Amino acid sequence: MKTYMPVMLDCEGRVCVVVGGGRVAERKVGELLACSALVKVVSPEVTPVLLRHHEQGELEWIPRGYEAGDLAGAFMAHAAADDPEVNRRVAEEARARGILANVADRPEAGNFIQPSVLRRGRLVIAVSASGAGPFAASAIRKRLEQEFGAEYETYLDCLFEIRKTVKEQVCDPAARQKLLKKAGGPEMLESLRQDGFGLWSAERIRQWIHDNQEE
Repeated sequence: MKTYMPVMLDCEGRVCVVVGGGRVAERKVGELLACSALVKVVSPEVTPVLLRHHEQGELEWIPRGYEAGDLAGAFMAHAAADDPEVNRRVAEEARARGILANVADRPEAGNFIQPSVLRRGRLVIAVSASGAGPFAASAIRKRLEQEFGAEYETYLDCLFEIRKTVKEQVCDPAARQKLLKKAGGPEMLESLRQDGFGLWSAERIRQWIHDNQEE
């Protein structure tokens, strides 16, 4: 069994090429746009969703079939065409250029696979079945959606601000480490739950730091 290394890629402002304009390509594009990538779609036709993204200026659409050289300058390529031969050629060009490549119909032809992703603001949970079946990964992700609700977005936004304030205002390394550990613990989530998951003000954060430094 092939073992994959989980990573979180920064695609912001990077050119990512998707070859294909169907539903599979639509899912790939959705994830790339969520990451602020510069998306280029190469396909004679595209779904209404992809067309809308293009009309709104969110991606570049090249309305023709794939041609050698379409991956020039790209950071990543997704071979998601309906034609296996086209996907094979995309994978070959990506390999020659040293570009990250995902091949929808033959994962082993690329060098990464795309997991099923759950997003709650800063929280990103990626689920992969390592090629055993995307539907299984999707089913697991849906179960996780019930456990990690929308409140986790507020929780992590608040935690980010607390950590930033602690690092700015607490000079003692031991005290800072203690506060950061406590902020990331289950008590913080429970405190936010009791407050109705509202974002804490700067004064509330300073008070929390003061109270917990004295413990």
